[in-house]
Amino acid sequence: MEAYKRVALARKKTRPTGIDYIENLFTNFIELHGDRCFGDDAAMITGLGFLMDMPVTVIAQERGKNTKSRVKRNFGSSHPEGYRKALRQMQLAEKFNRPIVCIIDTSGAFCGIGAEERGQGQAIAKNLMEMMTLKVPIISIIIGEGGSGGALALGVADEVWMLENAIYSVISPEGCASILWKDSSKTKEAANCLKLTAQDLLELEVIDKIVPETHRDFTLLYRELIINLYKTFKKNQSLPHEQLTQLRYERFRKFGAFDQIETTK
Repeated sequence: MEAYKRVALARKKTRPTGIDYIENLFTNFIELHGDRCFGDDAAMITGLGFLMDMPVTVIAQERGKNTKSRVKRNFGSSHPEGYRKALRQMQLAEKFNRPIVCIIDTSGAFCGIGAEERGQGQAIAKNLMEMMTLKVPIISIIIGEGGSGGALALGVADEVWMLENAIYSVISPEGCASILWKDSSKTKEAANCLKLTAQDLLELEVIDKIVPETHRDFTLLYRELIINLYKTFKKNQSLPHEQLTQLRYERFRKFGAFDQIETTK
């Protein structure tokens, strides 16, 4: 399947959102609000729940399902307080030794003036830095659109999983076409160049697992995710904290390729 068709599937309005995953993967979920700094952000849902018999911290980006809920959730684009709220719950998870599940689905962080005034870039950067050293297991799952820094802010994990028809990229195909070619008709070409599909990213070792999906019935997907999350968390909880964080660090350090050029004096 060509890349832009994956983009269309990732953005499909009937696709399950973060709330659906919370309801189907976890039991006794309790939502926790606020960043203790400015306010709450409805685009970022955080709270506590049980994965089978295991207490976990859940952080999910929520886009909304209809016009009213999409406006309330700001179409899944978080303000700085959303990322600060997420980090507050991650630090709480570390304090009580709870694994963390991050559910990613956003076109990107909100880029309004107010968000910039309240430190959008700093909030995202701090998440990246702090997640690297958290001493509890973290798994991030990209369920739809993983766009730009808004997705990266929840993407520093021991393992990153991605649904078969999800996308993950530093920029949208439309934005890329506008910048590189100054031509919106080049969107499909941009999608191919960005290597944003799960298949591309698994080959590049940016993600660790592709989660198979069907367009109509996600019941089997939820069941498989519960089992795989539980097994992976059990395995990672058995590791010493120093080893867990070192493996996470090494996972990201291996990205990219380097050429050494010898020079003669």
